Parts: sequence; structure tokens; C-alpha cells
Amino acid sequence: MITTERRPRRAERSLNTVLRRLDSGQLLLICAAGLVAVAGVAHTAAVGLDRPEIAVGFGALIAVGELARLTMPGNREVAPIGAAAALGYTLLLDLSQHPLRHSALQVVAVIAVGMLAGALPHLAVGRPPRLDAMARRLLTGALLAFAFRPLADPLYALTKPPTSTWWPALVVMVTLIAISLMIDVLIAALLRAEQLRTAFRVAVRDEINMAFPLGAAVASSGVLLALATHSMDLVALLVFAAPLLVTQVAFRKYAGIRATYLQTVRALSRVTEVGGYVEPGHSRRVSRLAVAIGRELGMAEPELLELEYASLMHDIGQLSLRDPIPGGATVLTEPEQARRIAELGAEVIRQTGVLDRVADVVKRQCDPIADDPPLSSRIIKVANAYDDLVGPSTDRDRAGAALERIRLSSGNAYDPSAIEALTRVIDRGRV
Repeated sequence: MITTERRPRRAERSLNTVLRRLDSGQLLLICAAGLVAVAGVAHTAAVGLDRPEIAVGFGALIAVGELARLTMPGNREVAPIGAAAALGYTLLLDLSQHPLRHSALQVVAVIAVGMLAGALPHLAVGRPPRLDAMARRLLTGALLAFAFRPLADPLYALTKPPTSTWWPALVVMVTLIAISLMIDVLIAALLRAEQLRTAFRVAVRDEINMAFPLGAAVASSGVLLALATHSMDLVALLVFAAPLLVTQVAFRKYAGIRATYLQTVRALSRVTEVGGYVEPGHSRRVSRLAVAIGRELGMAEPELLELEYASLMHDIGQLSLRDPIPGGATVLTEPEQARRIAELGAEVIRQTGVLDRVADVVKRQCDPIADDPPLSSRIIKVANAYDDLVGPSTDRDRAGAALERIRLSSGNAYDPSAIEALTRVIDRGRV
């Protein structure tokens, strides 16, 4: 009895936590999706389901997809199976040579109910879904449904004698899907730009590079599912569910490997802290500062990931020192010693065999600007110098003095653009 009562309370607390973390853009998106879902369910309840066995079959596959949702790199929640099933149901023209005339609102209702059914088990065990991600998936499906379903009857007529051609239908499907994918990318970029305080153009570029390929694969699966149902009836759901599940398992393993990789790097970065070579939390603070500066300067997501790896391990070369530097503050050491530490750290990282670019960033973090080091190296140098001078302190006077000291450093030690980006980051309190 105690366990039964505890689970709903835990789920309620988790949902409340999720709602508190939402920003204005996410709330607007969720409200819009909620209104569309209510309209679809209310309309379908009033007029009844057209071909309920088909609606239930596709709704069940959507629920399975939501149940098996996963988080991809960049904290992107996706449900490939559910999205493909939603696309397939939207694009259905006929079944067993009989035209299907379900409305766009019925499509919305089936998607909404299926998503809710798949999300409930997660919610019951305290793993609430990303409401903004669910809202995006629902709205993207709704936009495609409202655009395609009015064209379903004319397109079906073209597939019957005397014309008997599927090319017009395929062209319309591909065109509308491409438009809906671009709209989804723009919505995701707007949300990401607001959440991460990055430039919109950078967010669009990242979404195209990271999310668009998966979206294209899901779209292809949805089209094939709709076409296969024309010949195979509802058996197509079972036939296509198996390869989609295998694909999703592969994506899950990939996401798990990426997450484990980052956790390993973070654990390795703490070796210098445990050994007393740097102050506790130094590597993590430098990493957060460096990534924030990189976003401020418009770096792409793959570059930010390399920057995070390099900044976490930028001081690992101090393990070679016989006597630790007081406080681990390399900004206070001689340039030659700092460069030697960076080179030794790069050698340690290069031994992994898979982080050569990260090793190069670490090696060149102490190079003067005249030698044109990589942007990531210049960012780490500025972030490390700031944290060496300020540490975990939140005193604004100390932060201002540290920024001024870095800005007035002799010669061309620090990149001016990185300094100005750091200043904006600190002023806005983004770290």
C-alpha cells in the first residue's frame, strides 16, 4: 500500500519539476499542441472513428514508439517508431482497395491518444516525458495531416484505372513531408536558441546537422509504411515494426555510448582534483565557461562537444609535476612551464587513440595568438585563466577584477573575441 501511494506522488513531483523548468516558448508550444489535441479528440468522439481497426492498429504502434522513446546527443528526445507510425497513418490512401477517408482531426486524435498511452508507463515510474518534444511531434503530425488529408481522395483517384499511377501521390507526400520537417527544424531551433541563449542561425545549423538525418529516415519509413499498407493491409504494421525496433535499438546504443564517453571523460578530469593538483570543481567550471563562450561565438554542436572534452581535461598534464602548482593556477606560472604541462596533457589524451583533435586543442591552449591556435584552444585559455583567478566565488567585484586583469595582460596572450564573449557570459549570469 505504501509503495502504491508513493509512485503517484513521485510521478506528480516529477511532472511538477518538468513544468517549472519550461520557458515561455516551450509553454506556448505545449499549449498549442494541447488545443489541437483536444480539438481532434472532441471531433472524433462526436462523429466517431472511421475504420476503427486501422486507427487502433496505428495508435498502438505510436504508443509503442513513445514507450521506447530515447534521448539522442544534445538532449534531444525522439520517438522514431511513433513518428513513423504517425506519418504512415497520415499518408494512408486506401486499404484492401477501399479508399480511407479519415479526417485530419481523426489523425490528430489517434496520434495524441497513442502518445499519451505510451507516455503513461514512464510517468508512473517517475520518468516524465519531455513535454516540449511531445508537443513538437504532435504539431508536426497535425500540420502534415491538415495539409495532406484534404488531398487524399483526389490522389487516390489517380491511383485507379485508367491512370493507375502513384507518382503524383509520391510527389505530394515527399513535398509535404519535406516542408513539415523544415518547420519542425525551425521550431526546434527556436526552442534551442531560447534555452541555450545561442544565435538562431547556429541553432538552425545544429538542428539540420544533428536532427534532420534522423527525421529523413523516419519520413522514409512513414512513406513506405503507407505504401506497404496498400498491398499488405494491416500486416504491414507488424512487418515494419521489426526493422524499426532494430533501428531504434541501434540509435539507443549509439546514444548510450556517447553518454558513457562523456561520463568517462568527466571522471578522468577529476583525477587532477583528487590528486590535489587543482582546486575541486575547477575542470567542471572551466568546461561550463568554455562551452558558454563557444556558444556565444557561434560554434557548432560537434565543435562544442570537442571543446567540452578538451576543457575537462585541459589540466591533466599537471599529473606529471613532482610538486603541484599552488592552487593548480597555471595562469600564475611561467609560460614555458604552462606550455610544457599542456604538451604532456596532450600526450596523455592522445594515448586513447580516438581523441587526437581534442589532444591538439589541449596542446595548443598556451600558444600565443600570433601562432594562430584553434579557437577552442583560445577559449580554454581564457576560461582557465578566469577560473584560476576567481574560482567558485560569485563576488562580482572579484569577477570584474579578474576580467580586467585578463584584458590587460601583456602582449597577445588572450584572444580579444573570447574575452569579450566571456564578459557577456558573466554579465548575463549564464554559468
